[in-house]
Amino acid sequence: MAVLFTGGCSSAQGASPYGDPSGSATGGSDSPSPSPTPSLAPPYPTEASGCHDNTAWTAEESGDWVRRFIDTPKENYEGDGVKVVSLPGYNGPLCRKITVQVEFWKLVYGVANSPDGDRLADGTRPDYYFDIRRVKRTELHVDASAERKIALPASLYATDRSPCEGALVSVTVGKPLMSKELPKEVEVGGGKDLWGRATVDFRSQRVADHELSEPSAPQVCSPDGKPTADPADLPTPGYEPTDLYPTPDHSFDLDDIFGSPTP
Repeated sequence: MAVLFTGGCSSAQGASPYGDPSGSATGGSDSPSPSPTPSLAPPYPTEASGCHDNTAWTAEESGDWVRRFIDTPKENYEGDGVKVVSLPGYNGPLCRKITVQVEFWKLVYGVANSPDGDRLADGTRPDYYFDIRRVKRTELHVDASAERKIALPASLYATDRSPCEGALVSVTVGKPLMSKELPKEVEVGGGKDLWGRATVDFRSQRVADHELSEPSAPQVCSPDGKPTADPADLPTPGYEPTDLYPTPDHSFDLDDIFGSPTP
């Protein structure tokens, strides 16, 4: 998402990036002078105050900026946190800081009981349920003047976490997400974005970015999200995406949503 900007190959001032054609002229009519190479203006140029004026930005414009310059774990080359990129002269700094919420969510998946008790009979896709709870929230006020990094919750991203657990990070402009803005459905093995990340449909335009870490083997999970077998003993879901629906009786924990987040 964060795209490093390069202005092209280095060359002497006023010279063509393709070389000076005058050195190969052999007489006759003069060759036309090469046109000067235009300099590429940064997308967020700074003014006399030393910052880029964003005081009149809409929420959509703020979200577009956040989407460009905050890296989620898979986008971050180090891969161990959420990173706020600082590229002075390219992404600012901004004159007015943008409030951003970085929220980490724990997803617990369970397979619904089918009438015949066979979760994957005849190659059909199982129905999954998930329970979503926020485990960490960090509020940032960003303007690209400095690089920031938010560590991942260790237990949520542990290599030995339960095969029934997934992790979701959301990057939101403004206030923390409310329960009505969280996704109604999540897919296992569903659509991917340009960066190869699983797509999740939040019910809010304030979510600038997100990243889903899927459960490793939801097909072995009981309806209450507990592993009941070795993943090698049950077939994995088919190629088609599997819809996940919130657990009907406790899909959202309002105390988690509106209470103080766990540090």
